[in-house]
Amino acid sequence: MSGVLRVGNASGFYGDRFAAWREMLDGGELDVLTGDYLAELTMLILGRDRLRDPSLGYAKTFLRQLEGCLGTARDRGVRIVTNAGGLNPAGLAAAIGALADRLGLTVRIGYVEGDALPRPDALTANAYLGAFGIAACLDAGADVVVTGRVTDASLAVGPAIARFGWGRDDLDALAGATVAGHLIECGAQVTGGNFSFFTELPDGGHRPGFPIAEIHPDGSSVLTKHPDTGGAVTVETVTAQLLYEVGGPAYLGPDVVARLDTVTLTADGPDRVRVSGVRGAPPPDTLKVGVNNLGGFRNSMTFVLCGLDIPAKAALVRGQLEEAVGKEGLDFSLARTDHPDATDTEAASALLHVHLRDGDRARAGRAFSAAAVELALASYPGCTLTTLPGDAAPYGVFTADFVPQDAVAHVAVLPGGERVPIAPPLRTGLQGPPVQHEASTGGPSLPAARRGPLGELVGARSGDKGGDANLGVWARTDETWAWLRGWLTVERLAELLPETAPLTVERYELPNLRAVNFVVRGLLGPGVAASTRFDPQAKALGELLRSRVVDLPAQLTPGVPA
Repeated sequence: MSGVLRVGNASGFYGDRFAAWREMLDGGELDVLTGDYLAELTMLILGRDRLRDPSLGYAKTFLRQLEGCLGTARDRGVRIVTNAGGLNPAGLAAAIGALADRLGLTVRIGYVEGDALPRPDALTANAYLGAFGIAACLDAGADVVVTGRVTDASLAVGPAIARFGWGRDDLDALAGATVAGHLIECGAQVTGGNFSFFTELPDGGHRPGFPIAEIHPDGSSVLTKHPDTGGAVTVETVTAQLLYEVGGPAYLGPDVVARLDTVTLTADGPDRVRVSGVRGAPPPDTLKVGVNNLGGFRNSMTFVLCGLDIPAKAALVRGQLEEAVGKEGLDFSLARTDHPDATDTEAASALLHVHLRDGDRARAGRAFSAAAVELALASYPGCTLTTLPGDAAPYGVFTADFVPQDAVAHVAVLPGGERVPIAPPLRTGLQGPPVQHEASTGGPSLPAARRGPLGELVGARSGDKGGDANLGVWARTDETWAWLRGWLTVERLAELLPETAPLTVERYELPNLRAVNFVVRGLLGPGVAASTRFDPQAKALGELLRSRVVDLPAQLTPGVPA
């Protein structure tokens, strides 16, 4: 493996498999082990932690995981890079130092800061930094590097910069490593987790292993996993993760713009997929800033509506609650889970979810939930609830902002305590709006001969970005792709997923992946923390699309691609 940097990942979010750090260290050879703990919602959680205790603001779980693994990592020469520092990277670095002292270990710790921006009107405001601060810490001999808000991919890009000596102008190499970092950042999602065709995995998707990116000096990589771990690494599992939470073909980052439409994926043996051909362009002159604010308070109650007259029963509850607490901030969602002529109560019942958001904690709290419970003997026949009366909880609102790259004081704090400013890129590129792709009209016109779920022919992966959602759909064969790219238009998506019809939907094609990606603006309202949608992070949007029964061409049949 000379000349190859082996970067594993042991965490895709705050709450991921606790034992993954131990599994990755014990499972085989690694040079670097990363852990991604931050998401838009996580920053809100850490912000609330810091309000209660200013010494917090970092992912406490990481310290517990590290306690049983730090000695092993040092013995095996595996360096650790994590964004678990959250809002307080210096605090986590100090806590790791104290842990090392308690364990009798000598550990050199560096950290990266400067992402936190002064916004008195916000709970948190953090710029997404790049990878050169991480590289500076590693170049100075750090065994562990802690960051605050960097881009998720930077956890892998930083070690590659340090290993291969890339500079700011090595755009293709930086872009290739950025794609590798994006592929492993969500842990087991690239090794078969949350995979549309999970029933085809060798273990049925029971316990996928965590991923490894073998990064080469030119930025190309091979995605793999440790031997004898679950799941699989195939062109399709890699495609699924590549489509996760992306927008147009230009994947913007603070160090480089990676062109996703240049990515080539090829099988490289069992559980090995080569990622090559990635082209890079100069990064934008701005950094994205994630801003979290407390939006108010929320509460929810769910009514069970059984049997006949479901719409009328829902309307009665709506009128009664609006009269009791007022209309403002109330949201009603009727899930028609009922079946006609059912033989048991659950199968005969629909669920009416009622949400209330308000700036007044008292109104959103017991005043609302008590009003719902008071209907138990004074509303529709068979009235019952699945929820008990409770108080309101605060919720957050996420928004994205942008600041000039040179307005952010990106700093690497080296293991010896020296503070090294990280200069912004000298060469940046103006980023115009991404060019959308209309459905191709040059594909084959195949007669529809059978009805079936769309998911017989395609896979999908969906997710959230603030109040927006993305939905990536890939074809399993060239023949299906030739049909899909002309068939799956924005208009047809609106027919299949009616909730997208009134929204702005952008459509992008990635022919190398046989994929089309939709960005649905505003589907999640003010963001995950405030959304009252049944699927608040749009994680199931792709599977909903795949479940829709449509007219399928007779020539196209289900099957695993060769």
